[in-house]
Amino acid sequence: MNLDSIKQEICGICHKMWQLGWVAANDGNVSARLADGTFLVTPTGISKSFITPEKLLQIDASGKVLAGQEGYRPSSEIKMHLRCYEKRPDVGGVIHAHPPGATGFAVAHRAMDMYNMIETVAVLGAVPLTPYGTPSTSEVPDAIEPYLDRHDALLLENHGALTVGSDLLTAYYRMESLELWAKITINAIILGGTRDISRENIQKLIDLREYYGVTGRHPGYVKYEQA
Repeated sequence: MNLDSIKQEICGICHKMWQLGWVAANDGNVSARLADGTFLVTPTGISKSFITPEKLLQIDASGKVLAGQEGYRPSSEIKMHLRCYEKRPDVGGVIHAHPPGATGFAVAHRAMDMYNMIETVAVLGAVPLTPYGTPSTSEVPDAIEPYLDRHDALLLENHGALTVGSDLLTAYYRMESLELWAKITINAIILGGTRDISRENIQKLIDLREYYGVTGRHPGYVKYEQA
């Protein structure tokens, strides 16, 4: 995919995130790794509904701006994205957003370690709640780092959600799946509680990842202590 196509993809995802209500005002960040090892990122201080290709920035692995319009700068949360790329050479796209369902779990200090929906058991597995970190500091990347080796989706305590993928579209689909799963689980709780799939069938679903060509990491069967 050429540079212009990647820029268009980032803008399309930003607009979709805003339309779906995953971000408000200037929330959220999107980034993609380029073939030369640099990154395209969304700028700070701009609603995702207003992102256009010329507003995107190209940065290096230290966060230094290599190309972009004057007056624009990366979000302070780009440190979180860069940590993902540093620790996961397989990652080509990172998305951070505040989808209401998944963020509800993060605000309630509850990991999404249910095994109640076939598609998410196979694709995401359990999604951990990472420790609280002050935005714009190294606390957030430090908090997520221990989980990156086994997970492609994370809940950020009192903050939001983060997904990674081999490419940007895969990262977006994981955020979409995470949010739908969160909403369905909340509805199930209202209706009396969720019911997990049996351990035997959970493993069968995990084993199907290779058959379906699912990339990335999977934690296997795991339950987390609630904060």
